[in-house]
Amino acid sequence: MLKKTLIAFATIAAFSAFAADPAVKKSDSGICHDASSSSYGNTKKFTPFNTMDECIKSGGKLPAGAKAPTAAADPVKKSDSGICHDKSSPHYEKTKNFTPFNSMDECVKSGGKPPKK
Repeated sequence: MLKKTLIAFATIAAFSAFAADPAVKKSDSGICHDASSSSYGNTKKFTPFNTMDECIKSGGKLPAGAKAPTAAADPVKKSDSGICHDKSSPHYEKTKNFTPFNSMDECVKSGGKPPKK
């Protein structure tokens, strides 16, 4: 009984992970749509991405008339250990291997943690 319950729970958890809409959808035609795109809701067959930048780097294109996203001058750095460092962090300059984000909020939403104070 416990095994069946665990399998059912795992199935529900997996379904829930896919139930939420991603931040960016790359359509089968290679166009990257975020929530501001008029085609976002109509895009049913897609590859999900966390950011527009990730979608573009994968070979996707912006929708017609859309402006390219601008990267922050000093990106938030998510270290390999998952800690998000902004310019005010004492470890910002020391963090060499990282994933860049436009904001601390974006970094934390991706699973990162703010540095301890």
